Formats: sequence, structure tokens, C-alpha cells
Amino acid sequence: MFDLHTVPAENWGIKSILFSFNGIDIPSYGFFVLLGLIVGLAYYFYLAKKEKQISEKGIYIVLAALIGGVIGAKLPYIIYFFPEIIKNYPNIYPFLSGRTIIGGLIGGFLGVLLIKYFLKIKGKKGNLFVPAICLGVAIGRIGCFLAGCCYGDSTNLPFGVNFGDNVLRHPIQIYESLFMIVLFIYSTIRLKNKDLRPGRLFSEFIIAYFSFRFFIGFIRAEPVFFLGLDFFQIISLLAVIFFVWKEYLYKGRLIF
Repeated sequence: MFDLHTVPAENWGIKSILFSFNGIDIPSYGFFVLLGLIVGLAYYFYLAKKEKQISEKGIYIVLAALIGGVIGAKLPYIIYFFPEIIKNYPNIYPFLSGRTIIGGLIGGFLGVLLIKYFLKIKGKKGNLFVPAICLGVAIGRIGCFLAGCCYGDSTNLPFGVNFGDNVLRHPIQIYESLFMIVLFIYSTIRLKNKDLRPGRLFSEFIIAYFSFRFFIGFIRAEPVFFLGLDFFQIISLLAVIFFVWKEYLYKGRLIF
């Protein structure tokens, strides 16, 4: 199956199947996630070429970020739903279903750290990743909206959306997509600053995105995990604390 993202019911979502091609249904989620990945990579290489930062080692960094991102996107779900995965064995659907941008960002970051360590790559190139990530996530979240995954709590606001249970819900997928477009514009302008310290824009992005993810968690339909917070809010809070500590206490002097 092309799309294995979990939704509450079979007929859930705005338009879960985007179109059919030669008798094959193309799901909205898979299509837009793949489109976001392609557009994000294309924009990164455009910026890298423009800034004359394309090199063999640079390709390794991109590959490490992708591999780490894929692993990181799955790992939190595997940990969180491990009892359910074991319970449903040998059915592998619960194992394949679900992924998270939060885990993908952390996994990609760790993947880059590891490849830089093993290849002894000096310098920080995270700034160029920021606009590309923003574009990719903004596009990918459209797929989440159409599929109805990552949905919000009920709301009385006039722009609430019915994803299939006749309950108007916060379209938090669209909130995030718009937020990422704002970050894309900000990061594009910020990159023009010649005094921008290597790695600073990436830290700013992580702090901004994970802060957003923490606060939007209060209107997202996720089970409480600890102290009134969901699992991903706790991860987001820890990430913000870590990057604030790294960027403002150590002023970017750490190797990452």
C-alpha cells in the first residue's frame, strides 16, 4: 500500500483518494508528502548551488538527513504504540502506520551529526535546510488535511472542518501549513543577512517550530501522556529547552 497513515474510520477525510491512475488509487497523503519531499530537496539544491555549497560531502549530509528523518519519523510511533504492535503480531499494519514530523526533524538532525562525525566534516550547513524543510512540510500537511490525519479537537469556530464524524474540528493541518509558509518567508529573508552565523537559522527554526507544535498540541486530538501534555508536546518542550540552551547559553559554539 502507498499510504499507511492511520485515520479513525474508513470513510474519514476530505478527499483521501486524490485521483486514480490506470486503476491505481493515489492517496492524497502519500502524494503530497512525496511532492513536499521532492520540492524541498529541489529547493535545497537550488540554494546550495546558488551559495556554491554543493559538494560530495554535502550530498552525504543530505542523504544522512533523509535516512535519519525516515527513521526518526517512525521511531516515536513504534515506541508509543509498541504494546499494540506486539498485540497485533504478525499483522504488520500497526508497525507500518503512523509517522511524525517531530521525530523526522530530530532524526534528520541526529543523522547529520553522525555523518559529520564519521566523515570529519567541519562547519555548519543547517541554515540552507530551513527554507527547504518549511516548503516540504507546508506541502505535506495539505495531504494530512485531505486525508484527515493529525486532526484537531472540536471547535465552534466558523472554519471548523468535518472530517467524517459530523464534528467540526480545528483544521490544525492547515494551521501548520500556513505557519510553515510564514517561516519559509522569514528564513528566505534571513538568509540574505551576510552576518548570519552558520547554524543560527536552523536553531531559530527548531525553536519556532517546536514551540508551535507544543502550543497547538492543546487543540490537537491526542491522548494525554503526562502532566496534561501529550507525548509529542513533551518531546517538543525538551527540544525547545535544548536548542535555547545550545544557541543562547553557548552562543552556537557547540559543534552542532
